[in-house]
Amino acid sequence: MKFNNIKLFAIAILVSVTAFNCSDDDDNGGDQMMGPDFTGTYTQQDQMGRPAVNTVFVSSGMKDAFNTTIPSAQNASFQSMFQTNLEGLSPAYNDPTDANALGLTSAQFTGLLATDVLNVSLDGTTTFFDGTNVLTGRALADDVITVELILIFGGEAGLTNPEFPGLSNDNVDANDKAFLTSFPYLATPW
Repeated sequence: MKFNNIKLFAIAILVSVTAFNCSDDDDNGGDQMMGPDFTGTYTQQDQMGRPAVNTVFVSSGMKDAFNTTIPSAQNASFQSMFQTNLEGLSPAYNDPTDANALGLTSAQFTGLLATDVLNVSLDGTTTFFDGTNVLTGRALADDVITVELILIFGGEAGLTNPEFPGLSNDNVDANDKAFLTSFPYLATPW
């Protein structure tokens, strides 16, 4: 019994010391708020304007180079690699005149993809693809991966009759929880 009292006393002292030491942070000079420190040299480590594009089309040995290349220089540096990888990945581009649901050949499509930015329409519909509007932004509910699969494997009639239907849909048709109708719009946590 006496040993248990010693244990409880030791725990009480430890909790008290911890609570006292964590109760106030006066190392910053009192009430003065400290902002973030932006001094130093910063480098870009990663970018992904369009989901999965970097992951799928950039060869593994070139990931760092792609991630640190400014978007305005990406097309000239990476389009041919994107095209080679697309044509090796998708039999929907067996012929140089083959096109996807947007009517883009492999050269045209990879020219669009190689500049990895998310375009945004300031005066129109914001969507990744809705059948009419293409890459004018991205709404939370947009099925981005299925759209990309359709454009890669679907061929010319990819929306209605994909050439490779088993590869043209990720079969995830909705978020697991409904998005909010007001800011911040993201679904509530579980």
